[in-house]
Parts: sequence; structure tokens; C-alpha cells
Amino acid sequence: MDEEDKELEEIRRRKMAQLLAEQARAEEEEEKEKAVKEEKSRILRQYLTTEARQRLANVRLVKPELAEAVENQIIYLAQIGRLNRIITDDELKMLLSKLTEKSRDIKIERR
Repeated sequence: MDEEDKELEEIRRRKMAQLLAEQARAEEEEEKEKAVKEEKSRILRQYLTTEARQRLANVRLVKPELAEAVENQIIYLAQIGRLNRIITDDELKMLLSKLTEKSRDIKIERR
């Protein structure tokens, strides 16, 4: 019986170590995601006017994928150095309309 108790205790100890390691990885991943969100937010605050940021937040409520695409495009341009000014609300409107036009252009060809 003593040998079985030791084995069982060893299994419990390994399982606990595994759970702790998984929890640590999850916390680390969460911290990385938080850092990425903060960096994204910082860049958007730097390159968008208050009105443009508000419009983007409103778009996010209705079409999150469109808002994400615009944010990624702005961040990409900022990171490669192609964005050297602040984007106004009117410019953001134009960008949004261009992106929505692309998604609406569906060509159906009958043969």
C-alpha cells in the first residue's frame, strides 16, 4: 500500500506542476496581448484626431472587422514611416468608404 501512495502522490505532484506551468503560460500570453493592445492604442492616439478615434470606435460597434482592418492599415503605415501626419475625421471617412467599396464590388458573370 505504501508504494501505491507514493506513486499517487507523485502523479498528483506532476499534475499540479503541469497546471501551474499552464497557468503561467496563460498569464504570460495575456500580458503580451495587453501590451499589444496598449501599443496599438498608443499609435492610434498619436496618428488620429479625437473625432477620428471616436468615429473608429463607432465603426467598431457596427463592423468590428472593418475597424480592425483600418486600424491595422494605419498602424502598418505608421510603423514603416509612411504616415507622417495626423489623420482627420474626413480622411478617415474616405478611408472607410474606400474599404467598404472594395467589399461591395462583387462581380457576377453569367455564361
